[in-house]
Amino acid sequence: MKHALLLATAALLAGASAAAAATDADTEIRAQLSPVRSTILSSEIPGKVAELSIREGDRFKEGQKLVVIDCSLHKARLDKALAQQQGARKTYQLQAKLDRLGSNSALEIETAASQLAAAEAEAAMMRTLVERCVITAPFAGRVVEPKVKRYQFVGEGHELIEILDDHELEVELNVPSRWLGWLKPGTPFTLKVEETGRDYAATVSRLGAKIDPVSQSIKIFGTVTGNVPDLLSGMSGAARFTPPAQ
Repeated sequence: MKHALLLATAALLAGASAAAAATDADTEIRAQLSPVRSTILSSEIPGKVAELSIREGDRFKEGQKLVVIDCSLHKARLDKALAQQQGARKTYQLQAKLDRLGSNSALEIETAASQLAAAEAEAAMMRTLVERCVITAPFAGRVVEPKVKRYQFVGEGHELIEILDDHELEVELNVPSRWLGWLKPGTPFTLKVEETGRDYAATVSRLGAKIDPVSQSIKIFGTVTGNVPDLLSGMSGAARFTPPAQ
């Protein structure tokens, strides 16, 4: 009688544990959509914002011109450096010709060579500065927020524009770490987005690197299946997982 009672109690406890685990796994987890690629572009040189043709929410292509810094001073310095480079090259060519004729010293041709190298380096540096006057898009996407206005003077390192790639969004959420026994990359789940009111099929793409010891949770990332142009970065909702049958 006592043995039968113990068996029945154990069975009830096991059933309760299994039901709790299933209920826990089926619980909706808060999730948020975020871009895979996003950045804030900053000025690499000081100057006045000469062009700012895009606005918040605008789309752009990879390599498209986003911001232009007034480059008249740097262009003038580049012209000067190119002229000095041309003069140094002619001097070196003359010294090289005289060297072949034996009409100059080794010091003279070495000096001409070093002056040419210095002029070429100066021209290369000024060319780089001129190139940095134009800020182009590193990827295709949308403007989150312009940080400056046209005609505004900015210093080196000043934030110009925040952008993101809305073609590829990922789902971020924290799940109980005990799920790691069955939760792996490729595990499917359903994402219900509040802003659209729709359900989307998604899969786990990768797991976080560590477990939070306080909450006993781990961050995971997922990818929404298919083409979903109605989704935007920052949208949130609930993710629902179904554990594998035991």
